[in-house]
Amino acid sequence: MQEALATTLMLSRIQFAANISFHILFPTITIALGWLLFYFKIRHNISGHPLWMNIYRFWVKVFALSFALGVVSGITMSFQFGTNWPGYMETVGNIAGPLLGYEVLTAFFMEATFLGIMLFGMNRVPNWMHTGATLLVAVGTTLSAFWILVLNSWMQTPQGYELIDGVAHVTSWKEVIFNPSMPYRFSHMLLASGLTACFLVAGLSAYQLLKGDTTTSPRMALTTAIFTAALLMPVQAVVGDLHGLNTFEHQPQKISAMEGVWETEKGAPLLLFAWPDEQARENHFEIGIPKLASLILTHKADGEIQGLNSFADHPPVKPLFFGFRIMVGMGLLMLAVSWLSAFFILRKHQLPNWLLMVLTGMTFSGWIATLAGWYVTEIGRQPWLVTGILKTSDAVTSVANTQVGTSLALYLALYGFLLFAYVQTLFYLAKKNVNASLNSDQGSVNKGLPFIRGGQQ
Repeated sequence: MQEALATTLMLSRIQFAANISFHILFPTITIALGWLLFYFKIRHNISGHPLWMNIYRFWVKVFALSFALGVVSGITMSFQFGTNWPGYMETVGNIAGPLLGYEVLTAFFMEATFLGIMLFGMNRVPNWMHTGATLLVAVGTTLSAFWILVLNSWMQTPQGYELIDGVAHVTSWKEVIFNPSMPYRFSHMLLASGLTACFLVAGLSAYQLLKGDTTTSPRMALTTAIFTAALLMPVQAVVGDLHGLNTFEHQPQKISAMEGVWETEKGAPLLLFAWPDEQARENHFEIGIPKLASLILTHKADGEIQGLNSFADHPPVKPLFFGFRIMVGMGLLMLAVSWLSAFFILRKHQLPNWLLMVLTGMTFSGWIATLAGWYVTEIGRQPWLVTGILKTSDAVTSVANTQVGTSLALYLALYGFLLFAYVQTLFYLAKKNVNASLNSDQGSVNKGLPFIRGGQQ
């Protein structure tokens, strides 16, 4: 019986991880892409130049496709609260239920209502109304992220509740919503979305240029994305550091796993690489910078970091240790590429073909960084589903593991197909846009606007 329950727990965790991994890809794009669309529309309204409307028309298609997949996968994911994790709603449903309801009432309805005007009302409603619909869709996506991250942050650092007969009841909605980690987690996610959307825009625009598009539209979209990413990256680094300090205060065991610190020590090194051994409870092949981890986390070179061996419960070490380094490594690569691209645009007014190929290859780089960071966040609270209130093993379903395994296999097959189709569709749309541009007279669109010139160097 215990073995069957353990298998059900493992399969349910894998299934939820697969669902959340697939789902988060699309809100990560739409949250920021909605604001980029609003920017493109405002630029068109101010200048009256069709260039910006050409950019808007292309990227609104990408937004619609991403929004559709995000909604469908989000609904599927929410079903699992009942099918795989009944103990979750039984214990914290008084808090999780209203927060999810707020998300639907204040955000999803707004997105769904005004999305129709944004997509199909361009030539059917006054321009001010269409621009307003675009703004409200962008606001809706941000509000949706806010409520979801409020719930997720509360699960990490719960406040404003009391337990009565094992059930959580709200004592202060203010403390629930503005729990200690919410501002950092929300800011970090919005910036991650901004960077994901910017590299998506830059990557597909670079692909269009490589395919021979000589019009200004992909060049200006690329320029907008590059400079936005170059500005957001340093801000993300600062917010990420503040988020880390907040985590160090409220979830020190998560930080210890991320840094691979087994014994409490002062002047802990920042490990660039190591191989954590959870059985021996030590690291192998360590390569680190002396005292830097303590300096970053405590602002003192000899600051103390609590070791994993001092905690009764702590999360798995390897996923956090390597996940954190994948996130940071991808972030540094995105910083380097965005700044290098900005340099070429400012100084040379062109991007060489090799850099366009790099940008094309990094079209979905934001996904990698986001997923790595999300895994660190979610695995980092284990063995708790809601920290200090509900353990993951206590919330899992009693459904037979064969049923969970079957549904998991179906999910993985479907998500793999949909993800492949999504990526293929985006590049198909980009190539189709190139062919349409080459077969039309774009002289009036290009005239009188600055642009970067592609070509060999």
